[in-house]
Amino acid sequence: MFKKVLIANRGEIALRIIRACKELGINTVAVYSEADRSSLHVRFADEDVCIGPPKAQDSYLDPKRIISAAEVTNADAIHPGYGFLAENADFAEICESCKIRFIGPPSEIIRMAGDKALAKKKMKEASVPIIPGSDGAVKDFEQVNQISEQIGYPVIIKASYGGGGKGMRLAYNQKDLKKGLEMAQLEASASFGNPEVYIEKFVSSPRHIEFQILGDSHGNIIHLGERDCSIQRRYQKLVEESPSPGIDAELRNRIGQAAIRGGKWIGYQSAGTVEFLLDSEGNFYFMEINTRIQVEHPVTEEVIDTDLVKEQIKIAYGERMEYDQKDIRIKGHAIECRINAEDPEKDFLPDPGEIRSFHLPGGHGIRVDTHAYAKYKIPPFYDSLIAKLIASGKTREEAILKIRRALDEFIIEGIKTTIPFHKKIFSDQKFISGKYDTSFVESLFKEKDEKKEREKHGNKRGSEIYQRARVD
Repeated sequence: MFKKVLIANRGEIALRIIRACKELGINTVAVYSEADRSSLHVRFADEDVCIGPPKAQDSYLDPKRIISAAEVTNADAIHPGYGFLAENADFAEICESCKIRFIGPPSEIIRMAGDKALAKKKMKEASVPIIPGSDGAVKDFEQVNQISEQIGYPVIIKASYGGGGKGMRLAYNQKDLKKGLEMAQLEASASFGNPEVYIEKFVSSPRHIEFQILGDSHGNIIHLGERDCSIQRRYQKLVEESPSPGIDAELRNRIGQAAIRGGKWIGYQSAGTVEFLLDSEGNFYFMEINTRIQVEHPVTEEVIDTDLVKEQIKIAYGERMEYDQKDIRIKGHAIECRINAEDPEKDFLPDPGEIRSFHLPGGHGIRVDTHAYAKYKIPPFYDSLIAKLIASGKTREEAILKIRRALDEFIIEGIKTTIPFHKKIFSDQKFISGKYDTSFVESLFKEKDEKKEREKHGNKRGSEIYQRARVD
């Protein structure tokens, strides 16, 4: 096994990886920016190295600084976590050339999956259903317009090397299309350094379903069930659960087998996620492959009873997986919500600052992954995620009741958080029924706005009646 692993990340995922390494008897190295000097991942690692100033491009996104830290500490492997350099094929290639094991897929797999248009082509070759659209990146408006006329509006323009909702524009007509193409290319260039985009038929109000896969270097690939990630805002996931309330055993098997076919076709290794859109009629379409550990991986760990980070590390070392598909059984139900330092009342505006008090919920079936604590100062330079709350139970109903109870116990003072917003989600009848899709959050805000409007007009009407009564 590896003797020492450097974690090229920060926050809760860095701490999560440190724990997995320690349980495997591996020493750890934490890297940190000047803004993260007081972070828990620095405290709990065996060694730590400051790699630069607060801005990510001068620290966590700088391959040279990461590699230098690995060489200086004699680390024989690097775990990238998620975000930052986790899906950077060039960084994985640098690790390979420096004889440092990258804990993730080989660089050529990352590069292929990172090109969304190429990944779509590969999945089509593997007989995985894909959304109708362009074969690869589009060249100009004339081509985009022609494809849109063929597949029919609405269509969605996506960055070929994108993710997280950036470089995406929806078009309902030709006018939207022209403006959307220009905006998507500009945003793709600014966010990912590449203006290439492709186009797909827009699937209205689908469910977002992702399948967790594991592949080793001996040709074995399995799936560990699905996660429903449909509760999202502006393509950013807020709540995830496993299993999905919108999938039965037969459909789970069909989508799972498609995920395995796609993984085998490209020779996938490590933990990864194959993402799909599921329409109201049960048709599913490949969307993308994520070549890293996901933020929401704990829900799968809870229902499959496995440690995905440990599996990543063992696969990277060259070990053969200890189980195959027939050994995988989903037990119970798990739900995760992301606690962000954001103000839901102000369009989810980030709210960094010092946490005055911090109390974690507990009890059977409750897990919290966090790097935060009382008096911790949340820096303004990075993602606003401060904790992940996971509840598991024998049934979905039990998991919902547990996460509602846990949210009531979760106390964070000094900053605004998304806890109140999550309480609304888990009390909403549409969520409780399991009959929701990717338009859920949008409809929640629409109902809220309509209620405000009714109250506003109601108060105005009441005032008019009162004034008339006084005159009379």
